[in-house]
Amino acid sequence: MESTIVMINLFGAVALLLFGLAQVKDGVSRAFGAKLRTGLASGTRSGARSFVSGFLATIALQSSTATALMVSSFVERELVRPRMAQIVLLGANVGTAVTAWIVATGIEWLSPLVILVGIVLYRSGSSSRQGGGTALIGIGLMLLSLHLLSSATEPMRQSPALAAFIGLLDNAWPVALAFSAGIAFISSSSLAAVVLILSLASTGILSAGLIVVLVLGANLGGAIPPVIASLSGSAASRRVTIGNLIVRAIGCLLMLPIAGYAADALEMLPLAPAKLPVDIHLCFNVLLAALAWPFAPLLSRLMQKLVSSDVQPDDAPRYLDEHELATPVVALASATREVLGVGDLIERMLLRASASFERNDLSKLGEIPSLERRVDRLQQEVKVYLSKLGRAGLSEEDGRRSIVIIDYAINLEHIGDIIEKGLLSQITKKVSLGLKFSDDGYAELTKLFHLTIDNLRIAQTIFVTRDFNLAKQLMEVKVEVRHMEKQSSERHLERLRDGRTDSLQTSSLHLDMLRDLKRINAHIVSVAHPILDESGLLIESRLRNPAE
Repeated sequence: MESTIVMINLFGAVALLLFGLAQVKDGVSRAFGAKLRTGLASGTRSGARSFVSGFLATIALQSSTATALMVSSFVERELVRPRMAQIVLLGANVGTAVTAWIVATGIEWLSPLVILVGIVLYRSGSSSRQGGGTALIGIGLMLLSLHLLSSATEPMRQSPALAAFIGLLDNAWPVALAFSAGIAFISSSSLAAVVLILSLASTGILSAGLIVVLVLGANLGGAIPPVIASLSGSAASRRVTIGNLIVRAIGCLLMLPIAGYAADALEMLPLAPAKLPVDIHLCFNVLLAALAWPFAPLLSRLMQKLVSSDVQPDDAPRYLDEHELATPVVALASATREVLGVGDLIERMLLRASASFERNDLSKLGEIPSLERRVDRLQQEVKVYLSKLGRAGLSEEDGRRSIVIIDYAINLEHIGDIIEKGLLSQITKKVSLGLKFSDDGYAELTKLFHLTIDNLRIAQTIFVTRDFNLAKQLMEVKVEVRHMEKQSSERHLERLRDGRTDSLQTSSLHLDMLRDLKRINAHIVSVAHPILDESGLLIESRLRNPAE
């Protein structure tokens, strides 16, 4: 009976730890999701920035799995280069290790205060504050779980059964590594596995060599969930997660034969025995990052050979299942997923146009016409699919959602038309004729390009979450875009009056690109209209009432 209570307490403490991790991830995603994704996508232009981006993202999300899936999706959309993605995940691995080291510093006594502050923030009403409050509650629960784990493992010190099991593992390190990897895999968190090892080590029943092996297994098992989650994705995303698994597996294979020597070396250092698991975890990941970093380009090329490219996709929709029409909620969710894919295609078109404009590289534009044809086909399929759903009869709420989905799809299709018929020809003219904008004009257009891409990413988030604060923020950005377009036009005309030759040569091109980017932003912002309209904050005309 006593052993049963011990196991219940142990599993309950682990469950609380996993729940706390999930709360941190959800809270940070709600509070900083769009900024975090944008920062991770844009912070990978060099190896050092890629490493830091992965490190910070994992510290914020408390999950290297979430970072791995996020960066693999960016590789799929060609926002991040594959070799930089591998370096991002090296940073993510170190971020997980640093998190484990921090939570093991004996600050669990702060858990009530952290939970209290989190609840106060959560009840404040603001969406971003609620997200921050949820994250703090999750951190408080994680710290509380450490205290519960310590209490739950204390009775195990005298357990003959546990001593026999530990002895078995100590005499079969490959089995111990596989056992620890299984725990990390089942919990989908290497951090949870390391914290559990930390609690067992504090009882003094684990040898230093076994601790090294168990930590290696936790690292190996933590790399498996992203691989499984990306199996249904593209070849590009699978290459990233499988590459990370290979790096960790090689590190474990190299360390396993010398685990005993490593343990002896660590015991000679002035390290606290109670914190040995997190110290080993941190040392292993820092050493692995230092050794694997130079081989990131080689690993990317190897993964291209090991994971064959996807068959070139056709224009057919992926998620519109006719059988789901009998269940409107499911059908609307599928249509939403399909339209998000259309938004991703538009983002790829904008990224190619922006890169071609900045680098004078026409090869970046070659894919835009085919992407535009896919956008046209998919938005048409979504409209036909939802029209069939309409005939089956919908609730008022589902009917409104159906209209929102169709409207967003149509606006995305309009954006595709503007890119193909406007920006494509304008950038082609700039590059083929060797035209050069003035430094000020080039900077203004580049800034507007980047802002447009960021706005589209925010719109994609709003389309799914229907977040009121994000919708309001995006509507305010529309005013900023209008001011940017007006100011840029006025500055351009001033340069013309000054007789600037570069401005004279690119005059019509500059104004046409400003107009098209402004039109694209207007279509992007439309995703916020239904949300603000429901709140009564949207008016039909911008004209001022003379009586006011």
